[in-house]
Amino acid sequence: MSKTLTPIPATPADAAEVLVLQRCCWAGEAISNNDLSIPALSEPLEVVRSWMPQAWVLRDGTRLVGAVRAHRDEDTWQIGRLMVAPDRHGQGLGRLLLAHVESQAPDGVTAFELFTGTGSERNIGMYQRAGYREVRRNEALVFLRKPKGSA
Repeated sequence: MSKTLTPIPATPADAAEVLVLQRCCWAGEAISNNDLSIPALSEPLEVVRSWMPQAWVLRDGTRLVGAVRAHRDEDTWQIGRLMVAPDRHGQGLGRLLLAHVESQAPDGVTAFELFTGTGSERNIGMYQRAGYREVRRNEALVFLRKPKGSA
């Protein structure tokens, strides 16, 4: 990364751009996982707009290059929709977004959780390097968890 980018809170005005980025990102995931039924590919704009208060976007100038969302589920911070523009992969933006969303966890959260497709080896590797460990998997998904405060 040539310059430092900083995630900022998403607003409803970001929703349309996030939806376009989401579709671009999950098209690749659909291919990697041989599954075109991934919800992120068919999620309507209204749904994306509804989770904007719990999301952060990453812009390079005016261009949206990444986003992530999270919500609290009891003592767990559920992280989802972590996305980076395909032409910006390998520049540390995914790690930046992941670290940022972890830092936004409210008091009382004791762990972070997320999931990705079983065929998403690049994602799984990034999450494992960030300290996440696989806790379960099914035919389609790998679920990973990391205690809050661990490396």
